[in-house]
Amino acid sequence: MDAWRRSLLAVVCAVAVASVYAAQPVLESMGRDLGVPAGLAGWIVAAGQFGYLAGLLLLVPLGDVVDRRRLVAAHLAVTAAGTALTASAPAAWVAFAGLATAGVFAVVVQTAVAYTASVSPPAERGRNIGVVTSGVVVGILGARVVTGTLAEVWGWRSVYAVLAVLSLVLAALALAALPPEERPGPPAGYRQVVVSLGGLFGQRAFLTRGLVAFFLFASFGTLWSGLALPLADAPWRLSESGIGLFGIAGLAGALGAARAGRWADAGRDGPVTGLALALLILSWAAIAQLPWSLWLLVAGIVVLDFAVQAVHVSNQHLLTAAHPDRLSSVIGGYMVFYSLGSALGAAATTALFSAYGWAGSSLLGAGFAACAPAVLAADGRLPRDGADLRSGKAAPRRTRDVPRPPISACPTVPGRIGLEIQGFDAPDARETKRRAGRTTGPQDPGHHMRFRRIS
Repeated sequence: MDAWRRSLLAVVCAVAVASVYAAQPVLESMGRDLGVPAGLAGWIVAAGQFGYLAGLLLLVPLGDVVDRRRLVAAHLAVTAAGTALTASAPAAWVAFAGLATAGVFAVVVQTAVAYTASVSPPAERGRNIGVVTSGVVVGILGARVVTGTLAEVWGWRSVYAVLAVLSLVLAALALAALPPEERPGPPAGYRQVVVSLGGLFGQRAFLTRGLVAFFLFASFGTLWSGLALPLADAPWRLSESGIGLFGIAGLAGALGAARAGRWADAGRDGPVTGLALALLILSWAAIAQLPWSLWLLVAGIVVLDFAVQAVHVSNQHLLTAAHPDRLSSVIGGYMVFYSLGSALGAAATTALFSAYGWAGSSLLGAGFAACAPAVLAADGRLPRDGADLRSGKAAPRRTRDVPRPPISACPTVPGRIGLEIQGFDAPDARETKRRAGRTTGPQDPGHHMRFRRIS
């Protein structure tokens, strides 16, 4: 995959995610214009997020059934319809419908990542995924900066109008510029894929990486959903546009982790993940200094976003390498943990800030961050079995020595042809000899006799 196509898919991810998060900086003006009470304004954002969660479970598995290139274009077109409906909404219920629609089909992000993994050679998969997923963070954080500027000049509706136009343009470009996929076999049915998605949650390797993502994005959500509260309060009292500028610091950190995919391709995903999780915990020491120093806050934001993106890319690289036959389902299921973790961080940080101030929110974020390496440590202490996540291959089968029964021979008669029993092979030994061309016959699982012709 060349740089142009990687960049196109990164922009697709940025625009799709922005359609879910664009309401955050303009929540007050949207609620006032649509007649939504201040106490219920949070449902404006929640409508898109609940739609996104539904799309992860119902739409993302479609990528394992139909051509992902066409699916990307179709999802972008419906996202454009949802954002256009929001921009022209005469009443709150119409806006909620538009936001929910855009949220459901914003899962084009996961389809784009799965497409990237499927068309990338194994040696380049991590790098390509890293570039494409950087668009997610650009969409989340960049939306804060761009939305505030557009809303101040033309109002909040202009934000969704611009997103609708961009989504339509990207849908056309996806069909024109992206090559079709080459799949090794016929696709599975939709029902089968959805059932297999549920089965992933019972696999240890998938569950381990999912729980790491859950705590990773709970820490991320604690910062970004609660940051506006202390910055708008004394002693800083920053405006909405001023608060939005902190998204630039987050972008710098996230884009700095774009090489995480290359590190994963080189087999260094383990050390990178460990280092990034340590940096995530340490970043909260600087973020906690917000009441006294904005410079330390900026440094902490850069480190936190670097760490989150590095671990996020490594997780997806490992999971797609382990499950190449159902990329969309794996990524969709993994992102369920992301969605739930982000929601938990957002809900908990506002409650703790109200009760204990920014110190309470900082301890919460650091606590979530500390849980992620604890999950990996607990997984490392358990015995390994099943699939090997690092290589994506089955773990070696343990065998036991099978005692050989005594060798016997049949009596020979002069002038007659007979068979002498030389010994018995256990199943594993027989398989080894079969591959070497030394045995023939049906491949049943039992013990087998070895004969020598005598005359």
